[in-house]
Parts: sequence; structure tokens; C-alpha cells
Amino acid sequence: MSLPVVIVGGLHADARRAAVAQLLADVPGSVVLHHDLATAVAGTVARTIRDATGILSAGEAPLVNDCACCALREDLVPELRRLADAGSTGLAVVELWDSVEPKAMAEVVTAGGLTVTGVITAVDPALLLPYLGNGDDLAERGLAAAATDRRTVADTFARQLEYAPVLAVTESEEADDEDRELLAQLHPTARQVVVGHEGLAGAALAGFDVEAAAAAQHPACALLPAEADAHGVSTLVWHRRRPFHPERLYQALEDLTCAAARSRGRFWLADRPDTLLHWDAAGGALCVESAGPWLAALPDAAWEMVPPVRRAAAALDWHPEHGDCCQHLVFTSPGLDRDGLEQLLESCLLTEAEYAAGRDAWKRLPPAFDTLLEV
Repeated sequence: MSLPVVIVGGLHADARRAAVAQLLADVPGSVVLHHDLATAVAGTVARTIRDATGILSAGEAPLVNDCACCALREDLVPELRRLADAGSTGLAVVELWDSVEPKAMAEVVTAGGLTVTGVITAVDPALLLPYLGNGDDLAERGLAAAATDRRTVADTFARQLEYAPVLAVTESEEADDEDRELLAQLHPTARQVVVGHEGLAGAALAGFDVEAAAAAQHPACALLPAEADAHGVSTLVWHRRRPFHPERLYQALEDLTCAAARSRGRFWLADRPDTLLHWDAAGGALCVESAGPWLAALPDAAWEMVPPVRRAAAALDWHPEHGDCCQHLVFTSPGLDRDGLEQLLESCLLTEAEYAAGRDAWKRLPPAFDTLLEV
């Protein structure tokens, strides 16, 4: 019989520990495997395996390429296989260290031939906005997983939150309706389970599709939040068919990045009309990356090599003239200035005259994003 594995992560350590403790209490024969990356400064990663009664075993894994997260990858699957071979474990709970992202670990476990039955991110709603607004580097907080780790608290937390199909939510006296609404709008499709109530064990064993989860985060076919407005929190979905003017958009980046607690999506630049660009902002910082070509830029023969979910997403956005090229950006925040944000975004698009000049003229526009895209 295969060993079911559930991954529990999140920067909210107290909430994560509470969720793990509940799984240990609710699932007979469950054990928790945890790698503490805080010891990496000493050259090792500390591993513990425990059940509801306490620690069953402890050990260390050496760093791999001076990377604590790499050591975790190398050590995790062999330990899980050992538990599976022993045959006495009902559920293996992989409790991730603070800044480790569940996507990478779910893919490592699955590639190792084990079965991930659930991915859970633990959240304290009262800490949601402070973490999303925290632009500090993980290294400044002692949370970096490697010497080369350049992630921030905000973008790491956002990915942890949005990847998991299940959120284990603590009952916090400090949380208000705005906090809970922000959580609901950031990840509207997530199943929320209150820690201490029934349902967490079932969520841990419900099943998990690694490929579908990755597709739901890919900028070309991401499952983005929908329009919403409640309890002082708004989500603006901005969708247009005209490309951005590179210089005007570049000049507006700071205002756009700071306009919302979280924004993400895909966008279209006039001077790079064939390139799908990824927008990912949190904590006042923006990451812009190329996500490859729009499908409209590919020859028909190449479509067979594109995953079906990507083709389906493109079909929903298809335009007779531009194919799947479009702007699809989503901004979520308390106190969102929807009208001001829409006006700023509209001002960055090509004018009618610029648009009418055609693609050859667009490609001659000043390449303002070359530095950001490291061209």
C-alpha cells in the first residue's frame, strides 16, 4: 500500500504548527517529518520525525551546494520511502520550514514515486496583510533557504498561499472581516478549514494533482481571482485587447505596483508583441518575466506540443485578429482605488493612432523593459 503524504507549509509558523498538531491527533498512525533549515548556518539541516507522543528519531543532512533547500530535497524522499517500507505509518505529514514553498516539495515528492494526497498552507488571517506588505528580503529575516536566495517575505507568502488548494485558517481574535475577506478574494477557489474544527484530516487525504496545480499558477493559464468588492476589500480584473506602450507602462510601474496588496497576471507589450509577459507583485515589489511566446505567435505545427490546459486557456481569450494576446491583470487590496487604477492602466495602452500604425511600428518603440527582462 502506498504511503499518503500531505504537505503543510506557510510562513505563519504558529498556525502551521497548530494544523500539524491537529493532523497528528486526528489521523491514527500519522507522523510528521520536518527539516529545520535554521541550522544551515552550521552546515547541516536538522531532521526530526515525530508522532503525537513526541520525537521518534532525529538526524542531520549535510548542505548540498551550500543550499539548505537542496539538502531538504535530497533527504526528503529517502526518508519518506523508509517510512513507506516500514508499513506502520498511516499518513506522512511533511511540515515545511517557514520559507520553503510547497510547489517545489510537492513536485519532488511526486517525482520520487510517492503519492501526495494534499497540500495545505496554514494562515493566521490577522497576519495576512502584514506579510503581503512585507518587502524585506528573506535573508534579512533569517529565512533564506540558500546564500543565493533573493526572495522577499511578501512574494514567498503569496506563492505559498495561492498554490495550496486547502487553507488551514486559525481562529484569531485579532482578525476582522476585512482580513477574512482579503483571504477569500486572494484565493477564492481554496477550501478553508478552521484549525481545531473537523475537516482537516479529510482535506489531507482528498487527493492532489501536481500537474494541475502547476498549470493553475502558470501565467499563461493561471486561475486568477474574479471581480469582488466586500468588507472594504476589492479585486479589480482588468482585461484589454490593446498592447501597452513600453515607456508609458514603465513610468507607471511604481504606482501600479503599490496600488494593491497583491497583483498578478499576464500582459502584452507593443515592442514585444509575440512575448507573453508575467506580472507578479506583492510587498511593493514587482517581478516581470517572459513566459515564452503567445500561442498566436507559434506555427500551427507547434500547437501539438502545448499542454491541453494552455490551449484551452488561449481559446477562452482568443481574438480573430490577435489570438490570445491580451492584458489580463488582477489587483486585490483593501481600500483599492478602482477608478484611479483603471485610468492609470488605460493611459499606458497604445493610443488609437499608435495602435493603427501596426506591428512594425510597435517594434520600433523605445525598449523600456530591456533592463527588467535582462535582455
